[in-house]
Formats: sequence, structure tokens, C-alpha cells
Amino acid sequence: MQKSVVITGGNRGIGQSLTKSFADAGYYVVVGARSDTDVEAIAPGKVRFIKSDVRSERDHQLLVEAAVDKTGQLDAYINNAGFSEWRPIEEIDEAFFDTMMDTNLKGAFWGCKAAAAAMKPGGAIINISSLAAKRGTANNSMYCASKFGMTGLTQSLAKELGPKGIRINAVCPVLIRTEGLMEALETKWSPAKGDPEAFLEGFRAANCAIGRLPTGEDVGAMCLHLASDAASAITGQSINVDCGVLPQ
Repeated sequence: MQKSVVITGGNRGIGQSLTKSFADAGYYVVVGARSDTDVEAIAPGKVRFIKSDVRSERDHQLLVEAAVDKTGQLDAYINNAGFSEWRPIEEIDEAFFDTMMDTNLKGAFWGCKAAAAAMKPGGAIINISSLAAKRGTANNSMYCASKFGMTGLTQSLAKELGPKGIRINAVCPVLIRTEGLMEALETKWSPAKGDPEAFLEGFRAANCAIGRLPTGEDVGAMCLHLASDAASAITGQSINVDCGVLPQ
């Protein structure tokens, strides 16, 4: 029987890498996102795009229904969609607060709820978090708060869903060169100070134990493992994919 996975924000950046990784592994992939970037072309017949907004509980339910209708069950659900922008506290207004929390935390919560309602024992939920879930940085309070919240969500649901045979973990990448990251680094209050390339190179040289930054493919490999039976003893964890930036 073909396995299925839902990936929110699976049409660009890390999400696109996840979509390719799971499609290559034989999964039927349902991608939920606000805009279509021809993601179905990654693996025609194996990937389905559905326009959705992670802030809507019903949209998550529709993604689950699409996966179950195709394969008969939901094997994995990946809450990947997210929003990142540096901004000092004095520049944070209610609109920015709501956008960050609604996208990053509320969106993940609704995804977990929809997945848990449909999954059978053996199902796996994966939250794409960040190293920002483990340490605070300047001008990043809202993003860090949303990702620290994702850690609590992951740990709590591991205890709640474990008796039902459902595992949940978070993956915490460090800076991964994507279109979204580069856009965020271009913003006024980012640590790149107007030069994202120099910032990434300096960060890599100063922090990465193995001399490189991780890639979307690295995150995809970790998620495939966490969704597999080989990870049947792993739940409630927030696992770094960071090339040794924050050894733990």
C-alpha cells in the first residue's frame, strides 16, 4: 500500500526539498500552500497541490482528506509552513505579532489536530522548527517565541498521542539557504546588515563544526527517518539539523 504524507508549505524552500524527498521515497504527497509554484511537476502523479492557508483549521482537514482519499490512510503530516522576519521589540505591532504566531504556531497546532484525528497507530507528525526554538537572538523575539511554543506543542502531544500509537517530533535546522531566508536576511533589522552572503559565510566559518551549513535535502533525510519504522522509539524530541552549530 502506498504511503501518504501532507506537507504544508511544500511548494518552496525547505518544503520543496521535503516534497521531493518523500516523493522520491514513494510517498503520495499532498502539498498545502497559498500559491501554486508547479510543485506537482516534481513528481507527476505522486504530488498533489491544494491551495490552503495554515491558519485555517478546515484547510488542514481538507489536506488530510485528500491524502486519505488517495491512499486509504495518512502516514505522516509535516507542519513546515512558516514565516520569519527579524524585528526589534519596539517595532512589533499587533499585526506582526498575529501574523507570526498564527502562521508558525497556530498553523502547526491545527495541523497536529487534523493529523491526530485521522492517523492510525504508526502515524508520525513532524514539526519543522528551528534552532531559534532553543536559544534567543536579538531582534528575533517573536520568531523565537513561536518556535519555543512549537517545542512545547511537540513535547505535550508526544505524551498525549503516544498511547494512540502516534509519534510527534520537531526538526530544528539552522540557517538554510532558501529564497525565504534570503528575503528575511535582506530586511532592515536582520543580522546580515545588508550583506546576506557575507553573513552566511561568516556564520558558517565561525559556527559549523563540519564546515558547511545544512541543506533542504539534509532536512528531508531526517524527516524521512522520523516518519519511518526505524524511528519507532523516537517521539517528543526536537532534533537539530545544524552541522554542529549547537551541540547538545
